[in-house]
Amino acid sequence: MSESLALAVLISGSGSNLQAIIDAIENGRLDAKIKTVVCNNPQAHGLQRAAKHGLPTRVFDHRDYPDREHYDATLQQYLQSLAPDYIVLAGYMRILSPAFINAFEHRVLNIHPSLLPAYKGLDTHQRALANGETRHGVSIHLVTAELDDGPVLLQANFPIAAGDSVEDLQARGHRLEHQMYPQLLGWISEGKLNIDVNGRILYEQIPLEQPLHFNP
Repeated sequence: MSESLALAVLISGSGSNLQAIIDAIENGRLDAKIKTVVCNNPQAHGLQRAAKHGLPTRVFDHRDYPDREHYDATLQQYLQSLAPDYIVLAGYMRILSPAFINAFEHRVLNIHPSLLPAYKGLDTHQRALANGETRHGVSIHLVTAELDDGPVLLQANFPIAAGDSVEDLQARGHRLEHQMYPQLLGWISEGKLNIDVNGRILYEQIPLEQPLHFNP
């Protein structure tokens, strides 16, 4: 891309993936600009992370809106005014309405703590352990109207050992997430990964098969 990748990052909690993206930008590993950090939780620690780095923030507390449609319409209007290249969901714990997703079609990215299509939704680590899985992982995908159902852009996996807890899986997953999001955004900013207007995913100069598997 001729200009830095323009991002809007949506968070709900600690903002650790936001921090990983910020660090990659400040270290020169990612040619991108975070135009806004949006949060639905006024107490989220991620807002402090953003402020520390001088990033603009906006809080849209979902409890102030009568329903999801009104909330998403407000959020949509705000983001459209900034015209980001991509909307990055980084621990954003709200399901987006079809109208919102259609407004930013093929430009909303999400990171999910499982090897999609396995374990969509919540409590992925607990469910993987309960089912006796031997491997687990992380996926980054395009967001569609169906929950955790969009095309997978990048995956990474790790082994589950005997005696592992939910916290063990969560910690391993977070380590991968913090490497994967900057890597994927870097490929997009460098033109190595392109998502066209029809949602077709085109990989260039990356000698890996689709969906890409991340090797930390």
